[in-house]
Amino acid sequence: MAEIKIEKKKRVWPWILLALVVIAVLIYFLAFRDNTDRDYADPDHTENRIEATETAEPVETTTAPINVNENNSTVEAYVGFVETSNQTMKLDHAYTNEALSKLTDATNAMAKELGYEVQADIEKAKEYAEMIMKDPFETTHADNIRKAGDLLTKVLQNIQKAKYPGLANDVEDLRNASESIKPGVLTLDQRDEVKTFFAKAADLIKKMN
Repeated sequence: MAEIKIEKKKRVWPWILLALVVIAVLIYFLAFRDNTDRDYADPDHTENRIEATETAEPVETTTAPINVNENNSTVEAYVGFVETSNQTMKLDHAYTNEALSKLTDATNAMAKELGYEVQADIEKAKEYAEMIMKDPFETTHADNIRKAGDLLTKVLQNIQKAKYPGLANDVEDLRNASESIKPGVLTLDQRDEVKTFFAKAADLIKKMN
């Protein structure tokens, strides 16, 4: 009797399982590549934050002087001189020289309190103060007062920016007062401008002190 060969039926499910694994790997690879492309295009992930930033209300900020009192006696000496002196500006320029000298010393004292090196500017301002006493009939005294005023204003402005952000307007007032002293014009013809400069300087360093 002839033997009948029965061919075994091939299993299909391993191939189906393999196909599913391949599909899963492809899906994972495509998804990972899409996220990587987005990271390169927007590394800071700001794309979804733009709208929130544009619609957010601005935060109100305020600046005020640091609540620190230096109580420097040299500064107090200048402020006291300006506020209480009854001297008038005369041809000998004694008042202007003393006020400018005391302001120079007060500015130097404030700089030292904060560790600023301003010796070159201070020495130059002292030279200008001395020049106005050499010859009372010299017509360039206002020029020297203005140069000294600009130098000292610059030093005080640097101090203000570093430690007293709330006094920016006071520094601007001082700068305007210094610039109101006109070179080429006799000092006694602009007494008010010179005294205003000294007063503005006293107001500023009094607040700093």
